[in-house]
Amino acid sequence: MNDASTTARELAGGASLRDVLGQAPAESWPALDRAIRELRPQELGVHVAPAGRWLHWLWNSPLPVLRRSPRSRPQSATVLSLCHHDGRIREAALELTPGSPDLLPLLIVRCTDWAAPVRERARALLSEVPAPALAPGAELILLLARREQGRFAVDLLGRVLREGPAAQVEALLTSPDRATRRFAHRIAVDRGLLAPGRLARLAADSGDASLQDLCAEAAVASMRDKDHDDVLGVLLKARNGRVRAAGVTALRRTGRHDEARARLTDRSGVVRACARYVLRQGGTDPLPLYRAMCAGEVTEPGAAAGLGECGDRTDAETLWALVQHPEAAVRVHAVTGLRALDAVTRTGLAPLIEDPSSAVVRAATRALLPHAAGFSREWLSARNAPDRPRAVRVAAQRLLRAAGYSRPTG
Repeated sequence: MNDASTTARELAGGASLRDVLGQAPAESWPALDRAIRELRPQELGVHVAPAGRWLHWLWNSPLPVLRRSPRSRPQSATVLSLCHHDGRIREAALELTPGSPDLLPLLIVRCTDWAAPVRERARALLSEVPAPALAPGAELILLLARREQGRFAVDLLGRVLREGPAAQVEALLTSPDRATRRFAHRIAVDRGLLAPGRLARLAADSGDASLQDLCAEAAVASMRDKDHDDVLGVLLKARNGRVRAAGVTALRRTGRHDEARARLTDRSGVVRACARYVLRQGGTDPLPLYRAMCAGEVTEPGAAAGLGECGDRTDAETLWALVQHPEAAVRVHAVTGLRALDAVTRTGLAPLIEDPSSAVVRAATRALLPHAAGFSREWLSARNAPDRPRAVRVAAQRLLRAAGYSRPTG
């Protein structure tokens, strides 16, 4: 028996909603709604007085019981009425929800009811709920937005947050629910509630790609001259590549094109691409810069990848030399550059399958997958032996599959 079924049985026995659910997560309410409809008559706790008698009567002669002294009956009977299989009962029970905060989640659920009369009455009542009381239901409202009839409550919530005090939006920015955080941040950005510097920090600190993009773009769009150092300083130092890329692109807007040189060797390909774009917009060709960085002692591993990304086939020789570089990061980026130039050869990269660096092994494997058919089964199977390092075995297994050989063992 699942938790929702247990909760439904406890309510049928006369327990209060707050006792059995308390601070329940949003998904508990739709689950409870389904579980109550699945209750059997013998589970209605008729041995419990007086709650049991109310529930027993409700299930067997619902409308007269619901309309008779409704305020005197137990809360559990109201809860079951709101989830009753008969739409007439659900609709009548909605009149008991005003002034009862504990019942607000079920009122929200009824706004997506499949029966139009129930749905419309629930929506009318939800529209009368004070704005401060509606915002805490954001997680449930956004969960139910996936339903066919879930848009009404979302639009109502959005209107309340856009027109109400900023503090209501602020309170939802740190919600543990991802959908709620995203919704609140979009409204905060639309309302201009967040300063450019704060937006930049939110983008840099967030682990949510959607919020990273939203906040980084808003920070750049809203910054004024006095905000440039604060915003760009945060974005360019962010851990996430997409946030750093937003900062690099913003260098063009601020006229600081030359600062993109330092990002040509970023570990992220998208950042490198943005840096090349900004430099070109400022009149600088990045290719000679990459060639100069790769011609001597390579101190920035990303230079090898960048050379392949904007060079031509004549640069392959430089990259092949870097495949033997003593620093593993340079070898990884050299392989990335060769892939970008479409200059990979099986014989050239095959030795890297046994490289002491697992990162190099993975990079070489990705590059060699299109060439897997050129390997013999025996050569790959030998590298799938139990005594080989794990990275080498995984590489051999991937290549065996890509080559179409029988499922590898080991």
